Amino acid sequence: MIIAQIRFIASYIANRVAKDERGASMVEYALLLALIAVVCIAAVTTLGSSASDKFTDVSNSVGGAGGPAPAPAP
Repeated sequence: MIIAQIRFIASYIANRVAKDERGASMVEYALLLALIAVVCIAAVTTLGSSASDKFTDVSNSVGGAGGPAPAPAP
């Protein structure tokens, strides 16, 4: 009788642990979030310096074109 109860409890616990995947899902979401964060940081770092260089080039081009206005045609 006691052995049957112990087997029942053991099988119940084993089934509960096997069916509970919330912890595994949480770990997967955390890993996915960490991967997305790393990709975003890498993209901002890489594209940030490139974009800054491009804005500097455009600024220098526009700044050099700011001479006096041409005289109107007669």
